[in-house]
Formats: sequence, structure tokens, C-alpha cells
Amino acid sequence: MTRFNILTAVLLLASVAAVAGVAPGDQAPDFSLVDTDGHTHSLHDYLAAGQTVVLEWFNPDCPFIRKHHLDARTMNRIYTQFVADDVVWLAINSSAPGKQGHGLDRNRLARAEYEMPMPVLLDEDGAVGKNYGAKTTPHMFVITADGQVAYAGAIDSDRSVHQLGEINHVSEALAAITSAESVTTAVTQPYGCSVKYGN
Repeated sequence: MTRFNILTAVLLLASVAAVAGVAPGDQAPDFSLVDTDGHTHSLHDYLAAGQTVVLEWFNPDCPFIRKHHLDARTMNRIYTQFVADDVVWLAINSSAPGKQGHGLDRNRLARAEYEMPMPVLLDEDGAVGKNYGAKTTPHMFVITADGQVAYAGAIDSDRSVHQLGEINHVSEALAAITSAESVTTAVTQPYGCSVKYGN
């Protein structure tokens, strides 16, 4: 192996390690982030209140986000369906400064345009996204009230930019959790735009 190939392999491994993330059954990493209205959201506070938490990695300029927030209203529909069951939904934007979808003003505008009932939290240094291993927008995680990751992966079963999947994995996971049942499909391959981390 040449010196160049060795260096490339090392950099690739470092990149993978930096976004290694969590899997179903893992304890969800705690975090505190500020939303576009200046309010702080801490995972441990929601868990202490006995709530189930949905995390959605968000980038307002990603066409897959527009598909589910603007065209089909997927995220709003699921949130509305489960909010009465003590489910909290947090959209997290890990776009770095200078990257697509970054910035307080851009995300404030997007939240209004998309009529989002859930807050948008800003993770500009990407620390939370990398802790979870968020790779795409959207990349979904469902966390039970005891702090365990119950689901990680795609929002639904159709990876196209226009069609909705016949199976909504997050909806199925939440239905199981709120009925005190096991999540049948705990992990899927996420799809969408890459999370725009800094270099």
C-alpha cells in the first residue's frame, strides 16, 4: 500500500470514528442545545419528565427535508398524532457556519415557512450530531423515557425525493412504545442529504 493510500485510509477511519454514533439499545447521549427562539432544550429534562423523545436531523435546504416538512407534512402529522402521548419532537440542525442550511435566521424562516410545531435546535459545532452518528437529513432517533435508543434510521421506506414510503418507521416505533410493546424494526438505513458538518 502506498503512503498516499495509507493516509487516505487513516483519514477515512478517523472520519467514520468521528461519526460512529449510537445504535438501538444504547443509552442516548445527553445534550443541551438552544433553539431558534433562544430556549434551551436538555435531553435529561425530557427524560426526567417521563417523555419519549424523537430527534430529527434537519437542514431546511435539503430536498428530503422539504419533502417531509413542506410537501407531505410528514413530520407535523406524526408529531400531532403522538404529542398527547408525552412525545417530544426536536429537530436538530448540525450544519456548520458557511454550509448549506446553517444559521439562526435561515432556520427561523424555515420553521415559519414549514409551519413546524416542533423547535429547531442549533448544533453548529456538530458535537451532538457526531455523538449520535447523524449522517443524513433527515436521520431519525427515537428515545424511550428510560433513555434508551429504541429506533435509529430513516423516516420511512421510500428513499426517493418525491414519494412517501408505505411504511413510516418512526410512526411504527412510536405506536409500539406508547402501547408498551417492543419496536419491531429498530434500525434502518437513513437516507437524505449528508449532514453538513464542518471540516
